[in-house]
Amino acid sequence: MISWQGIFPALTTKFTAEDQIDFALFEKNLAAQLAAGVHGIILGGTLGEASVLTHEEKFDLLKFTVEKVGGRVPVVMNIAEGSTREAVKCAMQSARHGAAALMMLPPMRYKSDHRETVAFFRAVAETTSLPVMVYNNPVDYKVEVTLDMFEELAACPTIQAVKESTRDVSNVTRMLNRFGERFKILCGVDTLAMEELMLGAHGWVAGLVCAFPNETVAIYQLMKAGKMAQALAIYRWFLPLLELDIHPKLVQYIKLAEQETGLGSEVVRLPRLPLAGAERDRVLGIIREGIRTRPAC
Repeated sequence: MISWQGIFPALTTKFTAEDQIDFALFEKNLAAQLAAGVHGIILGGTLGEASVLTHEEKFDLLKFTVEKVGGRVPVVMNIAEGSTREAVKCAMQSARHGAAALMMLPPMRYKSDHRETVAFFRAVAETTSLPVMVYNNPVDYKVEVTLDMFEELAACPTIQAVKESTRDVSNVTRMLNRFGERFKILCGVDTLAMEELMLGAHGWVAGLVCAFPNETVAIYQLMKAGKMAQALAIYRWFLPLLELDIHPKLVQYIKLAEQETGLGSEVVRLPRLPLAGAERDRVLGIIREGIRTRPAC
């Protein structure tokens, strides 16, 4: 069982200079997440550079993570496919390789309408026993999973949660007003996390947690304990760093932060390139100032 509550890092995929997955560095970061007390692990998302990973690499990473986690927290595999057939196949393979749950985007590269989007999610949900979290990110992926779509998807018991990335904090209240506790809601935008937790979100699919796991977990724990002033103090410190999550180059920005905190490297896979020049200097300045003023958690 998965409760869909708490901090779920969307982990980056670490690469060597030879463009192979760096399992040793990935394990170092994974260990830091577990030590901080995260509640789940997400693989193969946007931050994981899913679009440039082969299926073999994704499932090698899944098997490795499942083994290293050893059942301490659920491991969630992201599905971002262009065809329903491939999405179903990935769901089945994820189950075979030990995933505890799935995160799913609408179809890639084709802007599906209401009927097609519902049919896509339903087709996968009906062929797997794994719990599913719908990734609702119309800003980046151009298809919004509307409340009316969720109304239809509520008939699928395995569809249990939503990664809420619409950028509209009111959507948390709309979902709760309409569906109560039928769907767990996890904030998917770092800069809105505290606001959405305050409005009733159950968790946070986090990005900067990759570099700052202790601070991310602390905000969640303090919020749940009703210690809002203490959570807010950390959140205000964190916000300049969290804003690195809402840029088209969030992968490069967050990987640079991981490198600076000793939990990763800035190596990315082509067509992405590491940051350079004035842009790198600017982002590095934000990261280093955050590290310099880092609160004790």
